[in-house]
Amino acid sequence: MCEHYGWTRIASGELLRAAAAAGTPAGVEAKAFLDAGRLVPDVVIEQLVLERMAQPDCQTGVVLDGFPRTVAQATALDAALAQRRQGVDLALLLEVESAVLMERLAGRLTCRSCAATYHPRLLPPAQEGVCDRCGGSLYVRDDDQAEIVRARHAVYEQETEPLLAYYAHDARLQRESGHGAVDEVWERVRRVIDAAGRRGPAVNGLEKERSDESTRVGQTAL
Repeated sequence: MCEHYGWTRIASGELLRAAAAAGTPAGVEAKAFLDAGRLVPDVVIEQLVLERMAQPDCQTGVVLDGFPRTVAQATALDAALAQRRQGVDLALLLEVESAVLMERLAGRLTCRSCAATYHPRLLPPAQEGVCDRCGGSLYVRDDDQAEIVRARHAVYEQETEPLLAYYAHDARLQRESGHGAVDEVWERVRRVIDAAGRRGPAVNGLEKERSDESTRVGQTAL
């Protein structure tokens, strides 16, 4: 999506893990929540995301992956972007059955160097344990262990699902099936974005019992 439209992907989890690895105060605080499969406090993630969105490579548009996850975060994001004359243009909900979603997430492999993701069965690397993209080593993140994935899913149902109503009330929410091969899902997503005329600036990624959700944030409303 980012390559096709010229947008920048901002993954809140990667921002938090980088902060944790650097030992920053926000990173240390966030790591305890991530390791337990709980949501990081709003003030921590909001600051990291907004600082990243202000960077030059984000000025043509961004895809937000993993943020916002609560209505409070979404409201704060809208308010902060309004001050910059920007806004969230599209929330894309990819609907996936709960059992399929759990299978996709549990045991997911992540590259230590470039953060590319794989799956032992669904999207295996060409060489076991080695990233196809950069040659980095692959590992299973702590928060992709089966028990943590279940905890994350429970948190989603309680705190993230209300976002659907938040983005639906002003028609920013679009739904599409997330079943099928990656290329098939991408083609459906591309058609939704193109049909809405949303080719410019941002999107957010959420995961739901029947979903994976993306919210696109733009310089202008599309």
